[in-house]
Amino acid sequence: MDKDGISIVFEDDCVIVIKKPAGLATQSSDIRQIDCVTFIKDHIKRENPTLRSEPYVGVIHRLDQPVEGLLVFTKDKKSAAELSRQLQSDMMNKHYHALVEGIVDVPSDTKLTGFIYRDKKSGRAFMCDPASAPSDAKIQEASLIYRTEKIHSDKDKTILSIKLETGRFHQIRAQLSDMGHPIVGDRKYGSTVPYPKGIALIADRLEFTHPRSGEKVEKIVDFSFRL
Repeated sequence: MDKDGISIVFEDDCVIVIKKPAGLATQSSDIRQIDCVTFIKDHIKRENPTLRSEPYVGVIHRLDQPVEGLLVFTKDKKSAAELSRQLQSDMMNKHYHALVEGIVDVPSDTKLTGFIYRDKKSGRAFMCDPASAPSDAKIQEASLIYRTEKIHSDKDKTILSIKLETGRFHQIRAQLSDMGHPIVGDRKYGSTVPYPKGIALIADRLEFTHPRSGEKVEKIVDFSFRL
């Protein structure tokens, strides 16, 4: 693990998968702030001391800054294009676990769908009825599959297993809040319970097809939530 809390989970000559800690940006425009892209570029430079040009790092997807978990990047444009195609074609599987407020007793996989838009002024996503949404809002369908992993009745909290079917801005956070069960620590989306590190949401499993070999790549990280 790096001093910034980033762990390299998988790496070869064209792909690198990392575990991002909560609180770190995937990519930041502030050159004074360390982010995942800067970390990977510095790592490539250290591994290739004779490299003269700036390393290429392809950003395929992102995690919100307070969320921890798995991210895949590429080291060349062709691989980036292929993984971006997989992402857009829903061929890249992203799985999460969340600790939410309240009791959610849904033992089998259940689809949660709705319509969502991003409000740039507030930096939030809102679930909406398309007929009553702001006229200038870009409305998109949002869909995920969730089920109850474990109920902590004494703490009035539930661990949910979540698989994204669409990848909208703040989608999981907005949908769970709209359901009446905000993620623990997510004050932006209505949580009243503090959490010691970011919010209680982790991207714990990532599956994709390797852009060169065509083999399935599946990476899983262990996690635990502080109750």
